[in-house]
Amino acid sequence: MQPVLTVADLTGVDARALQDEPLEALVARAGFAVAREAIRMLGGAYGRRIIVVAGPGNNGADGKVAARVLAARGARVEVVGPDVASVGACDLLVDAAFGTGFRGEYVAPERPEGSRVLAVDVPSGVQGDSGIASGRPWRAERTVTFVAPVPGLLQGDGKELAGTVVVADISLLAEPVDPDRRIDLVEDGDLARWLTPRGVRAHKWERALCLVAGSPGMAGAAHLAAAGAMRAGVGMVRLGMPGTDPATGAGLTEAVQFSLESTNWSPPALEAASRCHAMVVGPGLGRDETTPEEVRRVVDAAPGPLVLDADGLFALGRITTRLREGTGGQGPGAGPVVLTPHDGEYDRLVGCPPGPDRVAAARYLATISGAVALVKGSTTAVADPSGRVLLVTSGSSALATAGTGDVLSGVIGAFLAAGIPALEAAALAAHVHGRAGRLASGVLVAGDLPALVGEVVASLRNSGPESTPRGEHGHDGT
Repeated sequence: MQPVLTVADLTGVDARALQDEPLEALVARAGFAVAREAIRMLGGAYGRRIIVVAGPGNNGADGKVAARVLAARGARVEVVGPDVASVGACDLLVDAAFGTGFRGEYVAPERPEGSRVLAVDVPSGVQGDSGIASGRPWRAERTVTFVAPVPGLLQGDGKELAGTVVVADISLLAEPVDPDRRIDLVEDGDLARWLTPRGVRAHKWERALCLVAGSPGMAGAAHLAAAGAMRAGVGMVRLGMPGTDPATGAGLTEAVQFSLESTNWSPPALEAASRCHAMVVGPGLGRDETTPEEVRRVVDAAPGPLVLDADGLFALGRITTRLREGTGGQGPGAGPVVLTPHDGEYDRLVGCPPGPDRVAAARYLATISGAVALVKGSTTAVADPSGRVLLVTSGSSALATAGTGDVLSGVIGAFLAAGIPALEAAALAAHVHGRAGRLASGVLVAGDLPALVGEVVASLRNSGPESTPRGEHGHDGT
């Protein structure tokens, strides 16, 4: 995982560093890193026309150091203040007007045609934590930041405006102010670290999953979730579809189906789950008037980790109290719950939409519910009740089609059944789900996704922890 530091965290990093060395030394290293990235973008500095927009703070100081380094390499460099309305023609604009702590509104100068933009820390005008932009920032091709990215580079407007995010090593430790509320970005190598291989004596029940999903006319959602779980490595899926003849879906998946009546289905579902290692409830479940009571019984008595998705979330209604008092341990109702809302479902659960700050939204839902909250989006944030957050940026618009969320719930269930802790299981599933969507050729339909999930799991498991480059060139802003 790649650390993600809030603005407060970075302030703390700087304060600790300044106890051992002067500010000028830190600025010199940061400015040199900016210049180096500018040279990489342009393929050299000699003869290039570069304009540095430098503000009054440390961000501007970094830009001014970069300007001197670039000039020494033969570039034609001009440094201007952050309040200019226009700049001349150039090869590269270096945006060092305002950094991560900026509040207010920033209107960037008119951008000359054909110029490229390199931002320092964050695109000026973007809030470092929320990613909300104000005014008229430039859209950067790359953003060079130091120590670790801030959340605002990975969510909200900042994700779109930052371009490729380059984390430059300037010999400072990425230590959050509050380690218990740390934020990390999930990377490819995390799958091999978290998803352990099955042993030579493995059997199908070892990673069994109970899935309660589907209803008359909605069997497809159940089979998508089951297929997602199986492609993610689950040993067996026991599938119950309330009010639906098990023979209805025969042959669609390898799931072992069991019969559930349309009402009072929770006791036999819980009995089926007693031999499984995790449970998923909700995809295509329907909204019968008895469903909320049945879902509540499952929440209170599920024998292990539980994922609530789609109609399972609808059944909860507005959350006003914690779903369970504990998020660990053994026995009925003792395991963790994972909630997986999209924006509309979040609004129903909480009473307001999540907004662009996905970190804050996920933390809030996790706090009030006592569950692990996975808030879906182009950036998916997963939080546990302690405030720990994992971010996932692998998703794409290809996944914006009916049924892909059902596949995700199955993948989460599979990783829970494999013994991965709930926070990590949900985030890893979202990362794999996003990577799978990017493998699709042409238009993706949900039925294509389980097989692609299987490809991603196999590829990342075999590649090991070194599959994602670390260091200066990390997150690509997508």
